[in-house]
Amino acid sequence: MKKYLLFILVGIILGSCAMKVPYNDKLRDEFGLESVNQIKKVQFIVSSTIILQKEKESGHVATDEDGNLVEASNKQQNRIIIPAGTKCVFERFGEDGESLVVRFETGPGKVLTFDKRPGSTTGKYYFKADWSGSKGGLVRYGNETYMATPSSATAYLIVKKKKLQKIKRKDKVVKGMKV
Repeated sequence: MKKYLLFILVGIILGSCAMKVPYNDKLRDEFGLESVNQIKKVQFIVSSTIILQKEKESGHVATDEDGNLVEASNKQQNRIIIPAGTKCVFERFGEDGESLVVRFETGPGKVLTFDKRPGSTTGKYYFKADWSGSKGGLVRYGNETYMATPSSATAYLIVKKKKLQKIKRKDKVVKGMKV
């Protein structure tokens, strides 16, 4: 009897675990996530690491007190790293009404856009930036312009999908009869 209860308990636990699946149109239609009120209830997760960086360089040429030429340069780097598995929330739909603008942290303009790729058959919502440059993609974050690393282009939105299934089962083991 204890064995059966153990199997039932393990089945319920494994059956209630959530699977991470890409957010796509099929999932949106299946769960009716067309309205802002419905989609705001969904916890989104980024599939892979997104790195945003910007650099400022300044410099000047001068001479020191001994008459030597001195070239001084300063370089300041700012990086924003959003690791794979980071949770984010829906902020609004994009200007086209299809793309999703999500927020990873509070603050003005601290949002990123995810959209379907033209010609893609998967329907996944990928990180959107201006990928026309050779060193990465330009994107606005926190009202500043950053360069997204090329590997950031592979990031897409995922959600956890659960299947709840309750099974009640009553087993009775018959021991038999003696004469």
